[in-house]
Amino acid sequence: MASIRGLESGKRPALVISECQRGILDPELTLIGGLAQQAAERGILSRVAQLAAAFRSVDAPVVHIHIGHRADFAGCAVTSPLMGRSRREGKMVAGTPDAESMPEVAPHASDIVCSRRSGLAMWYGTDLDAMARNCHVNTLVMVGVSTNVALFGGSLGAVDRGYQVVIPEDATAGGSAETHRFMIENSLPLLATMSTTADVIAALAALPG
Repeated sequence: MASIRGLESGKRPALVISECQRGILDPELTLIGGLAQQAAERGILSRVAQLAAAFRSVDAPVVHIHIGHRADFAGCAVTSPLMGRSRREGKMVAGTPDAESMPEVAPHASDIVCSRRSGLAMWYGTDLDAMARNCHVNTLVMVGVSTNVALFGGSLGAVDRGYQVVIPEDATAGGSAETHRFMIENSLPLLATMSTTADVIAALAALPG
Protein backbone atom coordinates (compact mmCIF):
# COMPACT_ATOMS: atom_id res chain seq x y z
CA MET A 1 0.00 0.00 0.00
CA ALA A 2 1.26 3.49 -0.88
CA SER A 3 1.92 5.73 2.09
CA ILE A 4 -0.79 8.18 3.10
CA ARG A 5 0.25 11.82 3.15
CA GLY A 6 0.41 12.77 6.81
CA LEU A 7 0.96 9.20 7.99
CA GLU A 8 4.48 8.70 6.68
CA SER A 9 7.36 7.58 8.88
CA GLY A 10 8.30 10.35 11.27
CA LYS A 11 4.76 11.69 11.64
CA ARG A 12 2.91 11.63 14.97
CA PRO A 13 -0.84 11.28 14.36
CA ALA A 14 -3.83 11.69 16.64
CA LEU A 15 -7.38 10.51 16.05
CA VAL A 16 -9.98 13.27 16.45
CA ILE A 17 -13.54 11.98 16.97
CA SER A 18 -15.92 14.84 16.25
CA GLU A 19 -19.26 15.21 18.04
CA CYS A 20 -20.26 11.54 18.29
CA GLN A 21 -22.74 12.38 21.03
CA ARG A 22 -26.29 11.23 21.71
CA GLY A 23 -27.82 14.66 21.13
CA ILE A 24 -26.47 14.52 17.61
CA LEU A 25 -26.47 10.84 16.58
CA ASP A 26 -29.05 9.11 18.82
CA PRO A 27 -32.34 9.06 16.82
CA GLU A 28 -34.35 9.60 20.02
CA LEU A 29 -32.40 12.69 21.10
CA THR A 30 -30.90 14.23 18.00
CA LEU A 31 -31.21 17.86 17.07
CA ILE A 32 -30.44 17.01 13.43
CA GLY A 33 -32.43 14.02 12.23
CA GLY A 34 -30.86 13.83 8.78
CA LEU A 35 -27.36 13.66 10.20
CA ALA A 36 -28.25 10.89 12.65
CA GLN A 37 -29.86 8.94 9.83
CA GLN A 38 -26.84 9.34 7.57
CA ALA A 39 -24.45 8.25 10.31
CA ALA A 40 -26.55 5.15 10.97
CA GLU A 41 -26.98 4.25 7.31
CA ARG A 42 -23.27 4.64 6.64
CA GLY A 43 -22.34 2.64 9.76
CA ILE A 44 -19.69 5.13 10.79
CA LEU A 45 -19.60 4.38 14.52
CA SER A 46 -18.23 0.87 14.08
CA ARG A 47 -15.43 2.25 11.90
CA VAL A 48 -14.69 5.06 14.35
CA ALA A 49 -14.40 2.42 17.07
CA GLN A 50 -12.01 0.37 14.91
CA LEU A 51 -9.84 3.41 14.33
CA ALA A 52 -9.83 4.31 18.02
CA ALA A 53 -8.70 0.79 18.93
CA ALA A 54 -5.94 0.95 16.32
CA PHE A 55 -4.68 4.30 17.61
CA ARG A 56 -4.70 3.10 21.21
CA SER A 57 -2.78 -0.03 20.21
CA VAL A 58 0.15 2.09 19.01
CA ASP A 59 -0.11 4.56 21.90
CA ALA A 60 -1.28 7.40 19.64
CA PRO A 61 -3.71 9.98 21.11
CA VAL A 62 -7.45 9.50 20.75
CA VAL A 63 -9.27 12.81 21.20
CA HIS A 64 -13.04 13.30 21.54
CA ILE A 65 -14.47 16.68 20.57
CA HIS A 66 -17.66 17.25 22.57
CA ILE A 67 -20.22 20.00 22.88
CA GLY A 68 -21.15 20.73 26.50
CA HIS A 69 -23.11 23.93 27.03
CA ARG A 70 -23.75 25.45 30.45
CA ALA A 71 -27.30 24.94 31.71
CA ASP A 72 -27.92 28.69 31.40
CA PHE A 73 -26.10 28.86 28.03
CA ALA A 74 -23.95 31.68 29.38
CA GLY A 75 -21.17 32.52 26.96
CA CYS A 76 -22.95 30.80 24.08
CA ALA A 77 -23.44 33.44 21.41
CA VAL A 78 -26.37 32.80 19.09
CA THR A 79 -24.49 33.61 15.90
CA SER A 80 -25.97 30.91 13.66
CA PRO A 81 -29.36 29.25 13.14
CA LEU A 82 -27.92 25.99 14.45
CA MET A 83 -26.78 27.58 17.68
CA GLY A 84 -30.11 29.37 18.02
CA ARG A 85 -32.03 26.12 17.75
CA SER A 86 -29.76 24.40 20.25
CA ARG A 87 -30.34 27.17 22.78
CA ARG A 88 -34.11 27.38 22.21
CA GLU A 89 -34.49 23.64 22.74
CA GLY A 90 -31.96 23.41 25.57
CA LYS A 91 -29.83 20.88 23.72
CA MET A 92 -26.29 19.61 24.34
CA VAL A 93 -26.04 20.76 27.96
CA ALA A 94 -23.13 19.26 29.90
CA GLY A 95 -24.26 16.49 32.25
CA THR A 96 -27.45 15.66 30.32
CA PRO A 97 -28.06 12.58 28.12
CA ASP A 98 -27.67 14.79 25.02
CA ALA A 99 -24.02 15.43 25.84
CA GLU A 100 -23.14 11.78 26.45
CA SER A 101 -20.98 9.89 23.96
CA MET A 102 -22.59 7.34 21.73
CA PRO A 103 -21.88 4.06 23.56
CA GLU A 104 -19.98 2.51 20.66
CA VAL A 105 -17.32 5.21 20.83
CA ALA A 106 -17.33 6.22 24.50
CA PRO A 107 -13.96 7.56 25.68
CA HIS A 108 -11.52 5.15 27.32
CA ALA A 109 -9.52 6.17 30.37
CA SER A 110 -6.49 6.91 28.19
CA ASP A 111 -8.42 9.15 25.80
CA ILE A 112 -8.59 12.93 25.85
CA VAL A 113 -11.89 14.86 25.83
CA CYS A 114 -11.95 18.44 24.56
CA SER A 115 -15.26 20.17 25.22
CA ARG A 116 -16.62 23.50 24.03
CA ARG A 117 -19.56 25.67 25.07
CA SER A 118 -19.90 27.85 22.00
CA GLY A 119 -19.09 28.05 18.32
CA LEU A 120 -19.32 25.43 15.59
CA ALA A 121 -15.73 24.32 15.07
CA MET A 122 -13.49 22.21 17.28
CA TRP A 123 -10.80 24.83 17.80
CA TYR A 124 -12.91 27.57 19.37
CA GLY A 125 -12.85 27.54 23.17
CA THR A 126 -11.09 24.17 23.47
CA ASP A 127 -7.56 23.08 24.35
CA LEU A 128 -7.22 20.93 21.22
CA ASP A 129 -4.30 22.92 19.82
CA ALA A 130 -2.36 22.96 23.09
CA MET A 131 -3.04 19.27 23.63
CA ALA A 132 -1.86 18.32 20.15
CA ARG A 133 1.31 20.38 20.37
CA ASN A 134 2.16 19.11 23.85
CA CYS A 135 1.71 15.53 22.57
CA HIS A 136 4.01 16.33 19.62
CA VAL A 137 1.22 15.63 17.14
CA ASN A 138 1.54 16.91 13.58
CA THR A 139 -1.22 14.97 11.79
CA LEU A 140 -4.90 14.86 12.76
CA VAL A 141 -7.05 11.99 11.51
CA MET A 142 -10.58 13.38 11.69
CA VAL A 143 -13.70 11.23 11.91
CA GLY A 144 -17.31 11.56 13.01
CA VAL A 145 -19.63 14.38 12.04
CA SER A 146 -20.30 16.41 10.14
CA THR A 147 -18.45 16.70 6.86
CA ASN A 148 -20.39 19.83 5.95
CA VAL A 149 -19.84 21.77 9.20
CA ALA A 150 -17.61 20.53 12.04
CA LEU A 151 -15.15 18.45 10.02
CA PHE A 152 -14.81 21.12 7.35
CA GLY A 153 -14.27 23.82 9.98
CA GLY A 154 -11.94 21.54 11.91
CA SER A 155 -9.85 20.75 8.83
CA LEU A 156 -9.57 24.41 7.88
CA GLY A 157 -8.53 25.33 11.42
CA ALA A 158 -5.99 22.52 11.51
CA VAL A 159 -4.35 23.59 8.26
CA ASP A 160 -4.22 27.20 9.46
CA ARG A 161 -2.39 26.00 12.59
CA GLY A 162 0.21 23.97 10.72
CA TYR A 163 -1.23 20.46 11.02
CA GLN A 164 -1.79 17.94 8.26
CA VAL A 165 -5.24 16.34 8.09
CA VAL A 166 -6.34 12.87 7.01
CA ILE A 167 -10.03 12.01 6.64
CA PRO A 168 -11.14 8.37 6.40
CA GLU A 169 -14.28 9.14 4.42
CA ASP A 170 -16.13 5.97 5.41
CA ALA A 171 -15.92 6.97 9.09
CA THR A 172 -17.69 10.29 8.51
CA ALA A 173 -21.17 11.54 7.63
CA GLY A 174 -22.87 14.76 6.60
CA GLY A 175 -26.30 16.24 7.00
CA SER A 176 -27.49 14.48 3.85
CA ALA A 177 -26.03 12.12 1.28
CA GLU A 178 -25.87 15.00 -1.20
CA THR A 179 -24.03 17.43 1.07
CA HIS A 180 -21.61 14.69 2.17
CA ARG A 181 -20.82 13.77 -1.42
CA PHE A 182 -20.26 17.41 -2.37
CA MET A 183 -17.92 18.03 0.56
CA ILE A 184 -15.79 14.92 0.05
CA GLU A 185 -15.52 15.49 -3.68
CA ASN A 186 -15.01 19.24 -3.76
CA SER A 187 -14.15 21.01 -0.48
CA LEU A 188 -12.39 18.59 1.88
CA PRO A 189 -9.80 17.35 -0.67
CA LEU A 190 -8.46 20.92 -0.78
CA LEU A 191 -7.63 20.68 2.93
CA ALA A 192 -7.08 17.01 3.75
CA THR A 193 -5.88 13.69 2.42
CA MET A 194 -8.98 11.60 1.78
CA SER A 195 -8.65 7.95 2.70
CA THR A 196 -10.50 4.95 4.17
CA THR A 197 -10.63 3.30 7.58
CA ALA A 198 -8.81 0.19 6.37
CA ASP A 199 -6.01 2.16 4.72
CA VAL A 200 -5.48 4.39 7.76
CA ILE A 201 -5.29 1.37 10.05
CA ALA A 202 -2.76 -0.27 7.72
CA ALA A 203 -0.67 2.89 7.53
CA LEU A 204 -0.77 3.24 11.31
CA ALA A 205 0.43 -0.32 11.78
CA ALA A 206 3.32 0.35 9.39
CA LEU A 207 4.65 3.31 11.38
CA PRO A 208 7.84 2.52 13.32
CA GLY A 209 7.24 2.01 17.03
